[in-house]
Amino acid sequence: MTDALDPDRDAKVRESFARQRLMATFGAEITALSPGHCEITAPILPLGRQQHDVGHAGLTFALGDTAAGYAALTLMAEGAEVMTAEMKINLLAPAKGERLIARGRVVKAGRRLTVATADVEVEEAGKRRLIAVLQGTMVAV
Repeated sequence: MTDALDPDRDAKVRESFARQRLMATFGAEITALSPGHCEITAPILPLGRQQHDVGHAGLTFALGDTAAGYAALTLMAEGAEVMTAEMKINLLAPAKGERLIARGRVVKAGRRLTVATADVEVEEAGKRRLIAVLQGTMVAV
């Protein structure tokens, strides 16, 4: 991530994120934010694991979707909020590890619609590996 985000925009994105109860339940936090980029990390808690004791695909999707959405919000007009219009995920590997790192990135920002992607990595014993890629369309509301 390169440029710094305007402090008012940074605060707006973080305040919006703080209102997401699901992210709070997952213990997720924004760990990096810049224009067109957002990184969210979360531990893989027992409540986020599936029957094989790995992170649930729903957790992976939620983090990737949220990172892509907030990456989009960093470039949207003042006063706008963001919602997902559509999102596709490719699950590449099980989320076996301690935490997930989702990095959202804007591909193309428009006035109303923004195309964004997210890569989700799992961290296990200090090593990271890519487990999912997402692409979707965000709408300014």
